[in-house]
Amino acid sequence: MKNLFLVAKLDIKESLRSRWFLVYLTVFGGMMALFFVTGITDSVVMGFTGLSRLLLIYMQVTVVILPIFILITTVKSISQDRESAILEYMLSFPVSLFDYYWGKMAGRFFIVFFPVVLALVLGVAWGALKGGELPWSMLLIYSALLFAMCAVFLGIAFFISTLVKSHDVALGASFVVWITLLAFIDIALIGLMLQNRFDDEIIISIALLNPMEVFRVGAVALFDPELTVMGPVAYFLLDSFGRTNLLVYAFVYPVVLGIFFAWAGYWYFSRKDLL
Repeated sequence: MKNLFLVAKLDIKESLRSRWFLVYLTVFGGMMALFFVTGITDSVVMGFTGLSRLLLIYMQVTVVILPIFILITTVKSISQDRESAILEYMLSFPVSLFDYYWGKMAGRFFIVFFPVVLALVLGVAWGALKGGELPWSMLLIYSALLFAMCAVFLGIAFFISTLVKSHDVALGASFVVWITLLAFIDIALIGLMLQNRFDDEIIISIALLNPMEVFRVGAVALFDPELTVMGPVAYFLLDSFGRTNLLVYAFVYPVVLGIFFAWAGYWYFSRKDLL
């Protein structure tokens, strides 16, 4: 266990020195600052005001940006170590495959999760200092949804990283995964729904297997308990789950899926030719 924490600490230090982390931190921190400069907390849109409006806009941005940032910065984690012989060097020490793999994952999870939540907390705190009402429940639940989002895409990224030997191929695979989850599934399902080839409830159920869609639905349920912005789909979701169960599903499903991919990646990593 000590070696696992040492590997995680090493990965955190390497990430802090890298340019991508600076860009990552600037994007989310600068985005939050931009929200205040443009006066988003003072606007009223669809009944949302103040800090609730801030969290709503932050959700809409993170659902697109966060997954691709996690994928492209993490998917080459192991494959790049293999190409540069760092993996061979690390394994020459008394470090087990378990310690190396899960240490890398723990360090990378801290790096991708901390800046996003830090920007969120600082933004809400600044808004509260300016006189806004602090939405504690929204902040905590939304932080949990961000945790789940980071967990699932980190697991997918490590799974891909163990499958491929070239980090260029890993980057290409990560982009394919992101664009598929972001656009192709929704477009295909909407097309099937319009053509009435399948039952609408089946199509909606399939859509809820997409972790990005689950995050989006959970975030909408957090801000809009009646899911009015989702139209007729809201009746199926609320009748099948209910708002509380929908939020629980939006957290539990991505975390379980992320753990599954992480363990699948470790199983393959521990049984393949590492070098």
